[in-house]
Amino acid sequence: MKITALIPEEMIKEAMELSRAATITDALKTALAQYIAIEKIKRASESLVSEPLEFYYTAEQLRSKNQS
Repeated sequence: MKITALIPEEMIKEAMELSRAATITDALKTALAQYIAIEKIKRASESLVSEPLEFYYTAEQLRSKNQS
């Protein structure tokens, strides 16, 4: 997709340096991929806080199931 965006030049330079990208497009792809990954982790964490995982077996029961 082709877009036009007004982004400060210094921000682009820093993104390119940190991502070691050869092009602005590669730097923006890397930045967006990182942002998306971080947001997914945050949302998963929030989900776990609101609905903690429940385990139905003790460690001993799991060991015996794994050994059989």
